Amino acid sequence: EGRETRLRVVLRVRPLTCTETRRGDRRVVHSLGDGAVHVSSARHDATFGFSAVFDAGASQEDVFEGSGMRQMVELAIDGFSCTVFAFGQTGSGKTYTLMGPLARSETQPASPALLGLMQRSFACLLEQSQSRGSDLVLSASYLEIYNEQVRDLLSPGPPCTLPLRWSKTRGFYVENQLIVDFESLEAIVSLLLQGSQRRRTSAHALNRHSSRSHALLTIHIRSRAVSTLPTPGDGYTCPSKQGTLCFVDLAGSERVKETGSSGELSVEANSINRSLLALGHCISVLAKPRGKRTHIPYRDSKLTRLLARSLGGSGITLMVACISPSSRCLSETLSTLHYACRARRVTTRP
Repeated sequence: EGRETRLRVVLRVRPLTCTETRRGDRRVVHSLGDGAVHVSSARHDATFGFSAVFDAGASQEDVFEGSGMRQMVELAIDGFSCTVFAFGQTGSGKTYTLMGPLARSETQPASPALLGLMQRSFACLLEQSQSRGSDLVLSASYLEIYNEQVRDLLSPGPPCTLPLRWSKTRGFYVENQLIVDFESLEAIVSLLLQGSQRRRTSAHALNRHSSRSHALLTIHIRSRAVSTLPTPGDGYTCPSKQGTLCFVDLAGSERVKETGSSGELSVEANSINRSLLALGHCISVLAKPRGKRTHIPYRDSKLTRLLARSLGGSGITLMVACISPSSRCLSETLSTLHYACRARRVTTRP
């Protein structure tokens, strides 16, 4: 607590798709072990290092255990503000890593082996809450940022736009968002399914189910130690802790020309790219030594405002960079790798 802590950054390399294999794309990304990857092509030859690297053969369970996600859940229960976010090119496997293939309905659940970081974290959280013997109150909120508007994915009716405010005590926060209590794994998975089905997605040349918004699911954890005193009326107050576990699924960075987007899709893509550029700018400034930092432009986008505490404040952050190994995606892959390497230099004070 209070010590400078670096952002933990892990890398996931998805397998080549059937389309890429048929097209004759070469694999240009190779894992070297010990958190290192090598990119080799006619014009580029570089090695990058991360906290952990998961190649095409890694299972969803491998990513959960190897990324330090279990420790993040425990820290959130202990009262810390924890954030996990996935970023990378559209179609690189961000949503799959976080959620796996979502169930079509509550009666058609996804295969347990394919469940993503979210569902595994929910299960871990509920197991921990039962084993620790503490009185835990769990609730969740689910938002998306679509075309620079913050929308509630859990409120009844069409997703409504909510105002983003700032206060000295809370920092940036969303006003009037719906927060729903839950007590079981089935209840929180149902909320995840409900919100995800309302998210803006579209099909284009690179991805049949491209996320057109940034989504933030936050688990609010309020714990109170159980009092061992026989009479509660003697002025004794149970110490309480409030932690959060926030999952951020960023919309994919993309070149509009490659996706074949036009009209409304083009407007969405430009909005996504602007907010990701603002995020990259914040990370570049935060990566500098504290004494050499200039103004950090959190206010440049709604996304950076909501991630301000996670990136440069008092939170604990895990970043999952997702890339394609295909030679056709080399430019975007290198962009993601450089982005991730800058993020490794960012520090917070939890």
